Amino acid sequence: MKRRWLRSIAPFLLLLALLAGTAGAEQRAKYVFLFIGDGTSFPQRNVTEYFLAARKDTSTLEPQIAKAEGKIRLDDGIADFKPAIDHLLMNTFPAQGLSSTYSFNSLITDSSSSGTAIATGKKTQDGVVAMDPLGKEGYVSMAKLAKARGKKVGIISTVSIEHATPAAFYANAPSRNLYYEIAQQIPASGFEYFAGGGFKQPKGSKKDQKDVAEIIREGGYKVYNTREDFDKLKKGDEKVVTINPALDNNAALPYTIDRDPKAEISLAEFLAKGIELLDNPEGFFIMAEGGKIDWACHANDAVTAIHDVIALDEAVKVAYDFYRKHPEETLIVVTGDHETGGLALGYAGTRYDAFLKRLEGQKGSYLAFNAEIKKFKKDNPEGRFADMLPVIEDFFGLKYHPQDQMKKLSEAAAKGDPDAVAALEMALTDYELGLLEKAFAMTMTPQADRPTKDDAYYTAYGSYEPLTVTLTHVLNHKAGIAWTSFSHSGLPTPVSAVGVGCENFNGYFDNTDIFRKVVAIAQYQQ
Repeated sequence: MKRRWLRSIAPFLLLLALLAGTAGAEQRAKYVFLFIGDGTSFPQRNVTEYFLAARKDTSTLEPQIAKAEGKIRLDDGIADFKPAIDHLLMNTFPAQGLSSTYSFNSLITDSSSSGTAIATGKKTQDGVVAMDPLGKEGYVSMAKLAKARGKKVGIISTVSIEHATPAAFYANAPSRNLYYEIAQQIPASGFEYFAGGGFKQPKGSKKDQKDVAEIIREGGYKVYNTREDFDKLKKGDEKVVTINPALDNNAALPYTIDRDPKAEISLAEFLAKGIELLDNPEGFFIMAEGGKIDWACHANDAVTAIHDVIALDEAVKVAYDFYRKHPEETLIVVTGDHETGGLALGYAGTRYDAFLKRLEGQKGSYLAFNAEIKKFKKDNPEGRFADMLPVIEDFFGLKYHPQDQMKKLSEAAAKGDPDAVAALEMALTDYELGLLEKAFAMTMTPQADRPTKDDAYYTAYGSYEPLTVTLTHVLNHKAGIAWTSFSHSGLPTPVSAVGVGCENFNGYFDNTDIFRKVVAIAQYQQ
């Protein structure tokens, strides 16, 4: 009887086994997107969300608070005040985790060691790219594993394509500074799509080598650097290196806030083109880096960093649109390699408040203002600080008002004049004016005569133009934003995920585990 019963249900058991096997097979991530915001941790994401909300005037009540000098009573009817947040898409993903970022030799990592950890699942020495700490043995990246499994691969970055983070996915080098040698490894990778920045050392460190673009072409790749050529790329085009038409002195894309959207190509556009070229029945792996968030944070320029975080999220939206069409086959992971600048939403001068809308006064990046300084010096070799004030007002929205004007503005603001309130918010205090005058004097001092090795000098200005970095500090402080460093910090980084196996990215884990999780979910195992 028992045997007869087992025989009767055997077909059903077989069907269940087949269904279970099918379900298991469907859990493989066929399409993988890995986004890395260089220098991006919780502060960079959160400040961006608050800025987006403030820019939309979504009931942050900043004008009311400014008018009341920060004093809110229960009878004001706004006792339930909550800062409005305009969420980044990445922050709404169902899986939210965080990863530690320490390197083999330091609690505070650099981009080569953190990029190596994420790309290969192994720790290394700061400065080393995808090799052991001694620079002897090469590590294998998830991108190389994907390629070995028959996937098409794309590497995209807003910085030069042989910079530390993108390099960790296709190259091996004992030093991140071997840009020329790293770029020469592009053909050997066989990856189908490289996009974004150009080559930092196209003819080697001494500028006496064969142009690396020619070497890459000889390796079977096509190299483009115009918008027209980019637009012409279509499905079927493979082994492509497409570079933004405009590059800065480091072969990186211009900052988003400075970008010409008609002539130049955004990170989101590079990604969309990558999807178009790489989409195939076997699947693909794409790593896309917002590399200049890090650089803006090194310079303590919150506004510029925020715009590049927004640009990264726009690229995430492109991947998310693809995911919605292939929800059972796609995995999207968004993380950062480390935090840069020791950014904090909160400053002693603004106490328990922040006024992110004040950041709207800044028109361009710190580099763009450096260009304004260069022009000022040329036109005014003996220029006075007073002559620079109109330039500062036009670029940052910060204005100096004489004492009598300040008194009139204060009186008008007390009576509820919104223009007076707005003017006071961006008015330079005597303390701020003193900082700027000192920085201006240092900026007008020849580089060779500046005390750049003094602790006091470095703490105030880092390696940046004194007046520019002081202005970003003043504006950031008025908004309630502060910085602790011109370098990296040891904060953990957020890891956000959606799609197949995304639940594996909940919790607290090491950055090397990102490699292991992606490889397992996509079944890239060797």
